[in-house]
Amino acid sequence: MTDDQATRPAVVLERTLDAPPALVWRMWTEPDHFRAWYGPGGSEVPEAVMDVRVGGQRRISMTANDGAMRMWFTGEFREVVEQRRLVYTESMADEHGHVLSPSELGMPGDHPTTTEVTIELEDLGGRTRLVLTHAGLPADSPGAVGWAMALDKLAAHLGDVAP
Repeated sequence: MTDDQATRPAVVLERTLDAPPALVWRMWTEPDHFRAWYGPGGSEVPEAVMDVRVGGQRRISMTANDGAMRMWFTGEFREVVEQRRLVYTESMADEHGHVLSPSELGMPGDHPTTTEVTIELEDLGGRTRLVLTHAGLPADSPGAVGWAMALDKLAAHLGDVAP
């Protein structure tokens, strides 16, 4: 995390999941699994491209309102510690992965162009404590609500997948 990210607001969410860290890790790093749960309720992820290694790129497409609205996100993996810690940047983008400024998207000028997501996993003997920190996203933002919904979807998806 850069110095300015340390002073920016952050969403911090914690969940205890009924799955081992190896399976939770797959949910974050394998595109088919990620597509199955990511995003708030009512959204879908038609595309997820992930090169999960330090310096690797990610590009995610999310639709909402029955496909009427489509958003793209891009970023870079900054830290990859298998089954323990994943850190990546996130920016809104066009379909080619070119980062768009908040003003280009009609967002407030104080909204950051790039934020950072940190996923920490702790083994609880067959269960996993997950801590998600999204630096640069205010705790009272719509994005925070979206993350809470997405983590609920993750927990439900884990229940559908055999370890």
